[in-house]
Amino acid sequence: MQVDLVTEGRLVDIVAEGFDLGLRPADLVPRDMIALPVGRPQRHAVVASPDWIAAHGTPATPADLPLTDCIRVRLPNGALLRWPFQRGAEVVQIEAQGRLTLDEAAIARAAVLDGAGIGFFIEQDVADDIAAGRLVRLLDDWTPTRAGFSLYYPGRRNPSAGFSAFLAMVRDAARA
Repeated sequence: MQVDLVTEGRLVDIVAEGFDLGLRPADLVPRDMIALPVGRPQRHAVVASPDWIAAHGTPATPADLPLTDCIRVRLPNGALLRWPFQRGAEVVQIEAQGRLTLDEAAIARAAVLDGAGIGFFIEQDVADDIAAGRLVRLLDDWTPTRAGFSLYYPGRRNPSAGFSAFLAMVRDAARA
């Protein structure tokens, strides 16, 4: 068995591009695919640098966000991310209108650390910065969990023995 691992920043049609399976956030798996959950759900984190907070204050609700200081996130399909917030039954989506638009989380993190504005991240990408005090978490009670990742593959095929064994191994690991 051979493994050819390809990483892409865009959403790929695995069938059209000749891949056996893909890995995506569960909520982005095409409906006609079989999905095998791997990993845990994740949370978002809205953060700013301590210097930014000292100069601008701490927003208490999504409506308090200074939209022009929110760093915009360009998704792999070219669309801009609308920041999803939820507290109880209340759901809000904010369209960041900042002067800076980025498509790479590491660059966005560096910009927020430098005081360029407020960033919206997957919690694990900024957890160390929050713990060390380099970033301050905002709107913690408004940040929802997001679906974890899923391996996905088309159901209309005769899988090889290696492919079936790989899926069995992933299922066993997901149960553990």
